[in-house]
Amino acid sequence: MSVSDRLAELGLTIPSVAAPVAAYVPAVVTGQYVYTAGQLPFVDGALPVTGKVGSDVDAETATAQARQAALNGLAAVASVAGSLDRVARVVKVTVFVASDPSFTGQPGVANGASTLIGDVFGDAGVHARSAVGVAVLPLDAPVEVELVVELTA
Repeated sequence: MSVSDRLAELGLTIPSVAAPVAAYVPAVVTGQYVYTAGQLPFVDGALPVTGKVGSDVDAETATAQARQAALNGLAAVASVAGSLDRVARVVKVTVFVASDPSFTGQPGVANGASTLIGDVFGDAGVHARSAVGVAVLPLDAPVEVELVVELTA
């Protein structure tokens, strides 16, 4: 089954690539790998929620935001790879969570991104991951997601 078919089966649409908010590009290809810039959970060019997870944003909402940021990451990958069907494997997912100092549920929030990747790519979506709590993210976003994927030759 193609990735496009799988996305349709899941009821997902790859969004337009989010415009960079500073001096960088959304993704680059080097050799057979794509590295994305940190992707925020933009929907139609805006952040649906802002603030720290654990105080301003609950964990469930943050998990959904991590899923959206990962979907935006897939858009960035597709923009340089030509098609998500070229993804041989998702190698690494890094999820940054803007956290209240008392919040320790970063791995659960990061599952929003990891689950999406697994749902879309199956075995090729099994990846290494880091879930990192940080003080603040750009534009006061609650989460940011980076992807590293390997492309087919």
